[in-house]
Amino acid sequence: MPVGGRRLDQVTDRSTPVPSDDAVPAGGVFARSWRWLSLGMFALIFLAAFEVLAVTTAMPIIAADLDGEGLYALAFSVPLAAGVVGMVVAGNWSDRSGPLPPLLAAGGLFVVGLVVAGLAPNMPVLVLGRLIHGIGGAAVIVPLYVIVARVYPESVRSRVFAGFAAAWVIPSIVGPTVAGYVAEHLSWRWVFLGVIALVLPAALMMLAPLLRVLDRVQGDPSVRWSGRRVGWSVLAAVAALGISLAAGFDEPWRWLIAVCSIALAVVAVRPLLPVGTLRAVRGIPATVLMRAIVAGAFFGAEIYLPKMLIERYDLPAGLAGAVLTGAGLSWAAASWLQGRLDARLSNTEVVRIGAVTLAVALAGVLGIALFSLPPATAFIAWTVAGAAMGFMYPRFSVAVLEQSPQSVQGFNSAALTIGESLGGAVALAVTALVASVATAGSFAPEFAVTVAIAVVGVLLASRVRPPEGWRRPVEGASTRAGESAAAPTPGE
Repeated sequence: MPVGGRRLDQVTDRSTPVPSDDAVPAGGVFARSWRWLSLGMFALIFLAAFEVLAVTTAMPIIAADLDGEGLYALAFSVPLAAGVVGMVVAGNWSDRSGPLPPLLAAGGLFVVGLVVAGLAPNMPVLVLGRLIHGIGGAAVIVPLYVIVARVYPESVRSRVFAGFAAAWVIPSIVGPTVAGYVAEHLSWRWVFLGVIALVLPAALMMLAPLLRVLDRVQGDPSVRWSGRRVGWSVLAAVAALGISLAAGFDEPWRWLIAVCSIALAVVAVRPLLPVGTLRAVRGIPATVLMRAIVAGAFFGAEIYLPKMLIERYDLPAGLAGAVLTGAGLSWAAASWLQGRLDARLSNTEVVRIGAVTLAVALAGVLGIALFSLPPATAFIAWTVAGAAMGFMYPRFSVAVLEQSPQSVQGFNSAALTIGESLGGAVALAVTALVASVATAGSFAPEFAVTVAIAVVGVLLASRVRPPEGWRRPVEGASTRAGESAAAPTPGE
């Protein structure tokens, strides 16, 4: 299927015949024309995956070493919330200048944040480092999505997104164990600093192929810089952090601050998302909302699972982190499977199956917390949860890109990841808030919140299908926000 009304040529070799949109070229995502570009993108996702999984495993040790138990949840919600700002800037920048400039700037910021976190003398400084590399890490994702839309034919895109998921496989296998060993026997600081040496080679693999196709990754200079959207993103991030910080206040202030912060987040996020997102309007708006919901449910539970295994079952950090390995492997396997079922199952059917499976898996995790079931059951439940996410996650991206005119691919890609980050940040904040008034160490309240979020996802999954009368956008067409669900203006 064409993007913007035109077929996309191969990347680096214009003498090579252009593949049909309906046929997967020989070599798939590693076809000669875009082999190094694919490898570079997968390498960046690999590094981001390793950092996420490693920090999730090592954070209980980090918090204990820096006497920062009170900032445990904040250390996870800060990069998610701050990433909203990075994604808005990167989306605007990608639409205006193409994906290459924001990609380079975001990569540099990511490295700076890793340095700050790795050298942090106390927990507040570590949280600051997490804020910086959260902005950069989130901003990297938007240009990558735009590159996929501009460079790869549609027949290959779902496989590229499946490759993004597959790039989590090796970090899932070795990341938690390595991070646990490093944190316990060397220093948790290398969990951050060790990633830096690998960022530059990954960036260089992508640079040369992109320079050869600059004509296909150019932006539109007529797209204006939107200081208004950046301002709203900052406000949304502050609101999300306000929910996280509310847990540290006494009654009744914690609930007053939380309610006001949630209301502020709802107001601030509206201009950053497609029109109708908060009302789950069919098509792009509901797709963005669904990704936010499932991300909140999954990642809200993920940060507490290793912590529960360490504190309740006295497992070493490396073994406790291995529960994340099963989810990473099943995520990649399920993502590969959905790519092979592209012609058999619609995006809506895939999302519906994934949402139900995720809710069942999280209910299983809640049962483990309630009844102190053996640790092996946590591995099984979380492996099923990872499969649910891997099965539906690539389809969110495919659904949004196929309905987006080229002129707003950056905005819609940013909206997709903004929803994911805010969904995760708010879920983490609410779980911390609920946990602050519950019995310490029970973990059931935290997991109960994530189950409730997942159930909402089940109820809304069918809204992902395009609206009645939807037609593929044509490049150059003047499309209103309400018609494409893509404009950066509020319409609720």
